[in-house]
Amino acid sequence: MSTLNLNKQDIANFIIVGDRVLIKPKKASERTNAGLYLPPSVKENAKMNSGYVVKAGPGYAIPSHEVEEEWKTTKPDGKYIPLQAREGDLAIFFQSSAYKIEFNGEKYVVVPHTSILLLIRDEGLFS
Repeated sequence: MSTLNLNKQDIANFIIVGDRVLIKPKKASERTNAGLYLPPSVKENAKMNSGYVVKAGPGYAIPSHEVEEEWKTTKPDGKYIPLQAREGDLAIFFQSSAYKIEFNGEKYVVVPHTSILLLIRDEGLFS
């Protein structure tokens, strides 16, 4: 897992490519269910993690069957199979596939859609 520090002003400028998902990880619990404190190394090396989807890419690219002709003024746009993940979903994902970035002091991860195991969508959560 690599880490990247970015110095931009607005996360709206991020364009997520292909089948990738930008996730804001939830804070890991500092205690077990029995009340024992966990060291930071245990939390960082967990196999799975969870967080909220901030942005999702357009999806899986599929080839266009349109013929590109020299006389056409416009070229065919790429077509995509959309992703299931949507903004606001809670995602459970494999930590080993995540690429960490830091933006304005906040930590995010970019995860391939195939590394997401479960999405929890609550339509009334943000209304």
